[in-house]
Amino acid sequence: MLKTTWKRIGLATGLSMSLVLAACGGGGADEEGTDDSQQDTSQTEEAGEDTAGSVGEAVDYTITGIDPGAGIMEAANQTLEDYELEGWEVQTSSDAAMTSALESAIENEEPIIVTGWNPHWKFVVHDLKYLDDPKGTFGGEEDIYTFVRLGLEEDAPEAYQVLKNFHWESSDMETVMLEISEGASPEEAARNWVDENQDLVNEWTEGVEEVDGGDITIAMVAWDSTIASTNVVKTVLEDLGYNVQANSMEAPIMYGAVAEGEADALLAGWLPLTHEQYYNEYKDQMEQLGPSLEGAKIGLVVPEYMDIDSIEDLKE
Repeated sequence: MLKTTWKRIGLATGLSMSLVLAACGGGGADEEGTDDSQQDTSQTEEAGEDTAGSVGEAVDYTITGIDPGAGIMEAANQTLEDYELEGWEVQTSSDAAMTSALESAIENEEPIIVTGWNPHWKFVVHDLKYLDDPKGTFGGEEDIYTFVRLGLEEDAPEAYQVLKNFHWESSDMETVMLEISEGASPEEAARNWVDENQDLVNEWTEGVEEVDGGDITIAMVAWDSTIASTNVVKTVLEDLGYNVQANSMEAPIMYGAVAEGEADALLAGWLPLTHEQYYNEYKDQMEQLGPSLEGAKIGLVVPEYMDIDSIEDLKE
């Protein structure tokens, strides 16, 4: 759809250029040079306007987002203000709905702009790119932190140690996410990953004794990345003898649950930007165990076939 629109624009521009040249055919050499220069400048400016307008019109001036409590949504809305994208909106949905819309657009090679982050399986399956963010609204690299309730070390030292030791790479997380996206249940994908990566799991459980029961509750957001990490840690803790429950909720509630002792841990602390607000609110009521993954990223994402490279390209 987008490519067709741009082809029509190019055809219309070329036809307009031919008519202008024919009308100016009787001018002198100096006048022709001046007219050509003015026409080139005008054409360049119009092309830039048409490109931005075409993108906006093609996607109905909409950025497809996720749940409203996510920090990336706050950053996306701030982007509209920072880049003066008047008439644009960030549409709330969910991780699953956003991914579904992205896949549908790619299947039909249609334009779409989504809030994106990695690690995520969509970068493994599809050719995607982040739009450049020269104003830095989305910040730089993010790390994903583990937080636990105060007192967990005394109440469940074995679980505390596993959570503190938990650390993996983007490729590990994406492996679990991809298997889930292909139809496996989160529990099945986590079980498979744990069985196939015992060397790394042994590092998390080194010196940790098995237990005879004991309840652990992990608060989580329903993001593909968090579903993967939570179910992997849940599987490891269950193998040690714990009864583990994972409860899904929105991000601010997740932080509040751990801070108030209603949950034992969360594995989705995206910092320094995505969850900055919730971290600042609850940091004195939780214990931070360090990052479980470094080098994550958030921003606006489009398919590679779209001929735009920067958020600035969206401005008319």
